[in-house]
Amino acid sequence: MKKIILGLICFLSVTSLSYAKIWLPSILSDNMVLQQQSEATIWGWTTNSAETITVTTSWSSESVSTTAYQGIWSLQLPTPEAGGPYTITITGHEVLELKNVLIGEVWFCSGQSNMEWTPLKGLDNAEQEIKAANYPKIRLFSVNKKKSEYKQDDSQGTWEFCQPETMKNFSSVAYFFGRELHNELEEVPIGLINSSWGGTPIEPWIAKEQLEAHSDLKEASTQIKDYVWWPRDIAVTYNSMVHPFLNFNIAGCLWYQGESNRQNALSYYKSLPLLITSWRAAWHKEFPFYFVQIAPHTYNDFKEGVALVRDAQLLTMKTVNNTGMVVTNDIGNLKNIHPTNKQEVGRRLALWALAKTYGVSNMVYSGPVYKRMEVKRNKAIIHFDYVEGGLVSKEGELKTFYIAGADKKFYPAKAKIKGNVVEVSAKAVKDPVAVRFAFSDDALPNLFNTSGLPASAFKTDNWIE
Repeated sequence: MKKIILGLICFLSVTSLSYAKIWLPSILSDNMVLQQQSEATIWGWTTNSAETITVTTSWSSESVSTTAYQGIWSLQLPTPEAGGPYTITITGHEVLELKNVLIGEVWFCSGQSNMEWTPLKGLDNAEQEIKAANYPKIRLFSVNKKKSEYKQDDSQGTWEFCQPETMKNFSSVAYFFGRELHNELEEVPIGLINSSWGGTPIEPWIAKEQLEAHSDLKEASTQIKDYVWWPRDIAVTYNSMVHPFLNFNIAGCLWYQGESNRQNALSYYKSLPLLITSWRAAWHKEFPFYFVQIAPHTYNDFKEGVALVRDAQLLTMKTVNNTGMVVTNDIGNLKNIHPTNKQEVGRRLALWALAKTYGVSNMVYSGPVYKRMEVKRNKAIIHFDYVEGGLVSKEGELKTFYIAGADKKFYPAKAKIKGNVVEVSAKAVKDPVAVRFAFSDDALPNLFNTSGLPASAFKTDNWIE
């Protein structure tokens, strides 16, 4: 009997050991990029509920240890300046080794289809761009599309080298942004996390408790049409495609989204700032947030909401700290909601990051942005920011300016550049009260600064209609 009991104990011990395991979230793996000169969080789980976990790295002689609590463990790891490759070793009852780890700049890239769109789905000069995409110090992580009613601790994905076979299936906008940073920052390693889902409105990307604290936003979310191809419910992509990465230190966020919110455009004035501030709070970091103003396109429905979404994006850039906005009204496509010049979108996002995040001097990073209006007799004088080199009109006289008096009726206007301002007038409007520029879904304006960056659409009034 004693032999049977002893044998059973031995069997159970061996079985227990065979099932013992330490594991990590998918974002912590071979080939990853960690944010340089920061406190990188290394975390995971263990089947031994209270064991000691020790982490050592090839860039430091010092190790860091922690004790798991109910099988969950986490610790902070100081990272050096950009470089690598390095190894990270996690030791508990078993040993895990992460290989080919780089230290550099990590950006989280999110939104709907214009962020998701890959070179294979439509890109100018796609064949040549794919062939040239050999950047071993740029690493790509694509988050699997998944929705969840509850916050998830992990999300499937894999870090991959940037090479033709991986780049062709990755976000074009994110890739061209990362390539520009890599080249301009003396080949600093770049990590790009693409977490996007075509068609999604903003509401699924905001935590439920954050959005539902605003009854008007909760009500506005019900105005979004239901489609089978993408989710629209509050928080369901935040839970599964953002929340799993909150421990992972990042340099900043890129955002390209808004087309779907033309259905409830007025709420976007509030929901876009909320997304930015709530993500920063969740990451415990006031990181830069750069986004893309939606491009011109001839919509068949909810046309009136497009200009309001753009205006909400402009106002967000003006009022929310450490943000920047890329204007795309010169590189859109009225017949294609997915314009194929993603190279320029990525480059313009990189201009913001290089100038404002990385301190590259003497770099023009924004086109003209409406500042204020003054009235002189029958003319409205429009002043702009970001016009140090002056204003220019491409291909003839200025287009898409409209002017109105107190009756709120807008008329096509004549607009002339006078140095760094634009004079706007119309015979039908004797006493100007308001000016709108490029304020429609399919507007193709032609106002730029001398650096070739286009002016944002704007309105000087606060009229809802």
